Amino acid sequence: MLIGYARVSSVGQSLEVQLDALREAGCEKVFAEKKSGTSTSGRDALAEALDFVRDSSDTLVVTRLDRLARSAGDLHAIVAKLSHKGVGFKCLQQGGMDTSTSTGKLLLGVLASIAEFETDIRKERQREGIDKAKANGVYKGRKPSVDTATVRALHSEGIGASSIAKRLGIGRASVYRALGA
Repeated sequence: MLIGYARVSSVGQSLEVQLDALREAGCEKVFAEKKSGTSTSGRDALAEALDFVRDSSDTLVVTRLDRLARSAGDLHAIVAKLSHKGVGFKCLQQGGMDTSTSTGKLLLGVLASIAEFETDIRKERQREGIDKAKANGVYKGRKPSVDTATVRALHSEGIGASSIAKRLGIGRASVYRALGA
């Protein structure tokens, strides 16, 4: 049985292209989620898919390697778990990816390293862009969500933290932070 797994990083992104490709590939069951791929923790659909696959008659299918894992370590751990169960692994965009062969295992290792490298490069570029924007005075972070002057004024009128939080629609911890700042 072909079992598909699809993932996008954020709620605003669409899974449709991956789901269509997995259905066209013949996947009878598909697990999908909208979670970051930087770690395997908290990815419930991935955990369900790995639990669902049973034996050599099953193959886990993804559209691209980075949909399954962003780090070589995570990817190898997932594939090792599949191998331990005797389950195959197929990646649609990397057609030669067959983990039952030595060449497929080599290709998996190389592509996993490239995917991890791309993630690292993207993070470096993002950090460089933020640092440059900060140096130019353009990037100042997000705007404060709590008006500390208002919190302090309400507190000086004798209003308690819970009431201030309710009135301003913020958490009590935010009120305490504003009063301590």
